[in-house]
Formats: sequence, C-alpha cells, structure tokens
Amino acid sequence: MIQRLSKEKINYLAKIVTNYLLNDNNVDLLEETSEIKHRIAKIIEDVLADFEKVSQSAIKKIESQKKPIVEGSREWEILYRKYYNEELSKLPKIWD
Repeated sequence: MIQRLSKEKINYLAKIVTNYLLNDNNVDLLEETSEIKHRIAKIIEDVLADFEKVSQSAIKKIESQKKPIVEGSREWEILYRKYYNEELSKLPKIWD
C-alpha cells in the first residue's frame, strides 16, 4: 500500500530540505552541508520505514479477519484506513 521511494528520490528530497535550511536566515547550521543532507536523508528513510511497518501491521489485521476480505474492495479499503490510522497513532509524535 505504501509507495517506496528510490535512493535517488530520497537524496533529492534531502537536498531540497538542506537548501531550504541553508537559505533560511533563522537557521544556523553547525555541520557541513553534506553531513546535514546525509542526516536528513536518514531521517526520511527512517520515517518511510515506520510508515511501511504501519502499513504491514494494518494488512496483517485485515488478513486475520475470520471472513476473507478481498484486497482492493471497498470493505478492505475502509478497514485498511481504520487499522492504518490506529497503528499510526501508536508511533511517537514528532510534530503537532
């Protein structure tokens, strides 16, 4: 259910965020640009991995139903969203 991002796309996003921070007068960067970009890429990878785990947990809950539910059906989609949001709420909040 979760679309994966290639390493190139993750690095591209990290570059955009790094450039944004470099151009923000309210931010003082204390590390080299390459180190910051690397750390941002790692954070993106970690967040995406968490979302993948949440998705897999939601799918496992659907598969554990007594009644078989066809993937892609309306019922499956509703349950997926419900279980996904339940699992997502268990993750630590890093922003509000």
